[in-house]
Amino acid sequence: MKLTLKFIILFLLISSCYKKEETQNKQSEKFTLELLELKEFFQIPGLAISIEKNGETIYRNYLGKSDLEKSNTLDSTTLFPIASITKVFSGVLIMKLVEQEKLSLEEPINTFLPKPILGDSILIKHVLSHTSQGNVGKNFYYSSRFGLLTNVIEQASGKSFKYVLDEEILIPLKLSNTFLLRDSTQVVKEKRKIAKPYILDNGIENGFIDFGYSTSAGIVSNLEDLAIFNRALDNDLLISKKSKDLMFSSFNSNLPYGYGVFNQQFENLNIVWAYGQYDCYSSLLLKIPSENISLTLLANNNLLSDPARLIYGDVTSSLFAMSFLKNYIFKLDKMQLFEKQDSRYMNSFSNKDFYRKKLLAQALAESYMARFDPEKLHSSAELLNTVFTKYPEYLEYADLNLLHNLSFLKDVAFYMELGEFNNFDIQIVNIGEKLLKEEPENPYVNSYMGTYYDRKGNKQKAKHHFEIILKAKNFSRNWYTNEAQNWLNENK
Repeated sequence: MKLTLKFIILFLLISSCYKKEETQNKQSEKFTLELLELKEFFQIPGLAISIEKNGETIYRNYLGKSDLEKSNTLDSTTLFPIASITKVFSGVLIMKLVEQEKLSLEEPINTFLPKPILGDSILIKHVLSHTSQGNVGKNFYYSSRFGLLTNVIEQASGKSFKYVLDEEILIPLKLSNTFLLRDSTQVVKEKRKIAKPYILDNGIENGFIDFGYSTSAGIVSNLEDLAIFNRALDNDLLISKKSKDLMFSSFNSNLPYGYGVFNQQFENLNIVWAYGQYDCYSSLLLKIPSENISLTLLANNNLLSDPARLIYGDVTSSLFAMSFLKNYIFKLDKMQLFEKQDSRYMNSFSNKDFYRKKLLAQALAESYMARFDPEKLHSSAELLNTVFTKYPEYLEYADLNLLHNLSFLKDVAFYMELGEFNNFDIQIVNIGEKLLKEEPENPYVNSYMGTYYDRKGNKQKAKHHFEIILKAKNFSRNWYTNEAQNWLNENK
């Protein structure tokens, strides 16, 4: 009897392990197929992917080439500049200095700068959380001001940013393939194997490496080192759980950023994430703390990040993120990632919000790629029509990404001389008005609306929106301020 019971228990354990392995295999197969689709769609030369769950690597893959001319295949030794994912490392260093009582997040940023350049009401926590522009502490605008934290770390520690990074993170974790990228001579001297940079223009062309570093960007790494860093964060080896929880929490409940890392709620799920975007490299780090699972993606062109407008703070606008969430979190393996025209309206999924988000993510991606293939202007428009038909109350889910998508289609038509594209003019006006009621000085919305009215021939309304951008207080110069100034100069 005892032997029988032991046999049954053993059988159940073996069956459970087998089912778990079978599930993981199916997830991996589907995820790989979708990654290959995405790689081809965005014409990414090389893509490195890793998933860690409960401290173990459950998926690791290298797709494509690190050097097309030499036909070098990506592998575990290939390094990538991770751009703004550097901010996560910097956030950890700031929290470490707070724990060491060498600084307070409540101190004015000007205290640590050679000369005051921001208002005295702007504290370290505001720069760290990207809430230093507009209404301080209330509005999120991803800002280059984050780089000022280099001064904060150096002044508070009395040491260089590089020294602090090495001593607090890289050396303790033995991250031998992670370093700050200074210049080209460093790459040659240290014999670093960095994936060759590419840019998509008239086909896939050779690109360039962005040299230099700060708290904003500049780290180079690989999947293995980033997996070690991830595990150290998860296990509170770098900073305390209290500090990590603060870092990973939204600065305000309605904002998508914490301290050095994005944080958002989706389908009752807390998502912590960061992205990197240079002209010729891109990256994504996505963590689901409740599931103890992390995704890392590295690419040697910018199309892993750029098409999704991740700067606006919604990771579900990324098809890469949606593929991961669909397959590993929500178990929606029967849902196609790329919606085919003959399958629209035929899909019936209980998770309506996820399906809508997926359609919008693809529409956004199609609009970006329309600059290279005009046919994608129409495929993006068809997807948007599908969304507006299936989910007609668009003002309930309208956001900056949707306004960008609709506006960008008009841009493509304008610059490619495809005629005036008026399909979504009503939605553009309504969404623009809605977003400006919430944030009247939002520079992105005012830029979109200024350009819209300019092309409609309504110079007065265009002038109104461009003037708001220039007159708004507490905004650093950016592409939208330059655009507004140029328009006003040309239309005096």
